[in-house]
Amino acid sequence: MTGGTRDDTADIEPRQLQQLMLRVAAEDSSALAELYKRTSGRLFGICVSMLRSESDAEDVLQDVYTSVWRRARQYDPAKAGVLNWMAVIARNRSIDQLRGRRASAPIDEAGEVADDAPSAFDLVEAADDRRRLAGCLEELDETPRRAIRTAFFEGLSYAELASREAVPLGTMKSWIRRGLLRLRGCLDR
Repeated sequence: MTGGTRDDTADIEPRQLQQLMLRVAAEDSSALAELYKRTSGRLFGICVSMLRSESDAEDVLQDVYTSVWRRARQYDPAKAGVLNWMAVIARNRSIDQLRGRRASAPIDEAGEVADDAPSAFDLVEAADDRRRLAGCLEELDETPRRAIRTAFFEGLSYAELASREAVPLGTMKSWIRRGLLRLRGCLDR
């Protein structure tokens, strides 16, 4: 605990905390002092457990009560109890403090992070490949083009395609095989 404060949350009812918060919202500084007296021990514990530093926790705790003073009018008893609302503020301020610590580390200490996203070159190359494939597909006759698109883009089997087109299975396989050979020849140019 900081500076001789004590945690009186065990002997205060939530209704009393709400009354104090209403007074803080009305800019009653004595209510803020009483709220601090009754809740600072618990909030300090939250800050210390997250920050692992009493001096950092004291700094954050001061920010918490400054924030409570400024935001007391925003407190809604229907959404959370006073102590829970203040605990969320303490937690968020502690996280902000931790982020600040990380941001201040030298860049040399940062590990390399792999970027799994495709490079701009890969994206342009893939787009070019799609354009070439679409152009080559257009060079095919309508029947093999439709069969290839349906097989590869809709995932139908040769048997399903043959049934759909009302042709023998061997005919469907021939259409697709010849169409794929023409596509390969077109793409190799």
